[in-house]
Amino acid sequence: QVQLVESGGGLVQAGGSLRLACAASGRTLSIYAMGWFRQAPEKEREFVAAISRTGGITDYADSVKGRFTISRDNAKDTVYLQMNSLKPEDTAVYYCAATPTLVVTRLRYDYWGQGTQVTVSS
Repeated sequence: QVQLVESGGGLVQAGGSLRLACAASGRTLSIYAMGWFRQAPEKEREFVAAISRTGGITDYADSVKGRFTISRDNAKDTVYLQMNSLKPEDTAVYYCAATPTLVVTRLRYDYWGQGTQVTVSS
């Protein structure tokens, strides 16, 4: 079983950037496809981005496409989410998640981190 810990959240002004990291322990990250999700107050959790085991395939929600970039370093057992041109509507708790599948997916994640808060001020 893998444990996930997110970091890198914080307060940033609109138009700014943040880089989130998700560090894995317990098992190598290379056997998991990874995803980032977010949940704003009083809203459902939503998909943000996903990346395949080797990093060759990525998928993004339309709301972040062109602004966010997901990447991974399997040697460091870490997945990243680079967030640029941030908007107040990006404010949420961001979670990383892992699933032992061969394909990129927006569904069916088995392991979750505790989340990191991202707040974008206008």
